[in-house]
Amino acid sequence: MFVDTAKVSISAGKGGDGFVSFRREIYIAKGGPDGGDGGKGGDVVFVASSGLNTLIDFRYKPELKATPGQNGSKADRHGANGKSLYIKVPMGTIVRKGGEIIAELIENGQELIIAKGGDGGFGNAHFKSSVRQTPRMAEKGEFGEIFEAELELKLLADVGLVGFPNAGKSTFLSVVSNARPEIADYAFTTLTPNLGVADIDDGSLLIADIPGLIEGASEGKGLGVAFLRHVDRTAVLLHLIDAYSNDVAEAYQTIRNELAKYSVDLTDRPEVIALTKTEGLDDDMIQMQIDAVKKVASKSPVFAISSVSHKGLTEVLRALRQKVVAARQVTDDIKNEDEDIETISLGKDKIAESWKVERIEDEDGKIYFEVTGEKIEKFARRTTFGNYEAENRLRDIMKRLGIGHELRRRGAEGESIIRIGDSEFTFIEQ
Repeated sequence: MFVDTAKVSISAGKGGDGFVSFRREIYIAKGGPDGGDGGKGGDVVFVASSGLNTLIDFRYKPELKATPGQNGSKADRHGANGKSLYIKVPMGTIVRKGGEIIAELIENGQELIIAKGGDGGFGNAHFKSSVRQTPRMAEKGEFGEIFEAELELKLLADVGLVGFPNAGKSTFLSVVSNARPEIADYAFTTLTPNLGVADIDDGSLLIADIPGLIEGASEGKGLGVAFLRHVDRTAVLLHLIDAYSNDVAEAYQTIRNELAKYSVDLTDRPEVIALTKTEGLDDDMIQMQIDAVKKVASKSPVFAISSVSHKGLTEVLRALRQKVVAARQVTDDIKNEDEDIETISLGKDKIAESWKVERIEDEDGKIYFEVTGEKIEKFARRTTFGNYEAENRLRDIMKRLGIGHELRRRGAEGESIIRIGDSEFTFIEQ
């Protein structure tokens, strides 16, 4: 069974909490703070594998959870880090979060962190200073990233076979490669894409047999719409047309139209055209069909082949390999050009430190001040509210970042409510 979409619940590990503890030893009346830090939560990591070609495993394992970090303990013991969860996915897997693409795994062995584990909280030993000899606070561990992800698989192949049902795609693939697709004399024999490797001269081609298209496939008719996405990542298209078709030119144009409706980019994809099942036709009839196709596809090479008698297969594979090599080189050149372009942007550190203050009045007339920003929200998540030392530390951080000054400018006073994330506290310690 081929499965090319799946939904999974992803949960990175929570960071361990920091610990509050004081050194207690004989002959030492007042030991200093020795509470250890919490361990970092485990990440969820996807690893691209060439040995997989389906997402079916995720149908039976829809929840992916990394382990949490352990809490710190006394004697400056650091909590153990959570174990990251490594998940193998097929090459060509796209990961979406809320409809937005957050990762694409294309190369074999490629590893990407899909969800980051939460940082561990600092223990009270971390907060000792010349003015704070006995800190009685520790940070909470931060939650890891948790979200629903949509997975989609697009086959990665050098060549994509396209054509009407029964055009001879499966037979061609079975003859030129190691693939063993189902073959029968009825439409839509191929219900799932098949992959095969064809050796040619001193190289090879990865070929994908895309299920047969019909007119209207891009609008949802037939089986084609479910698999058109797999054509997106093939470098070259091989159009196979049954030489016994009443109008080979029309058959070619119909397939081209469906590809164009799905993605305009596909109309510019390098292509090779092959008339199939020519073993029963004389040379004049074959040439007539070739000429008919060339009238509507003058820029593409057209071959006459017979998978059964192995006629013309070597020539087609050589033409395909030549176009694949050229297409891959163009792709590499574009990537190199993109890497050379200089971009001016705000550094990650500056983005993290940026913040915003907004004065809000709710429906009941209650006024509060909402503070947003990556760095300050992170500190707030790690703060143990209700612990006056912990809250005062957060106030000190706000002051150092300039947030305190902006709050005063906006009219905040001692008892004003400050909201950061889901937490509220007063502007000045009450």
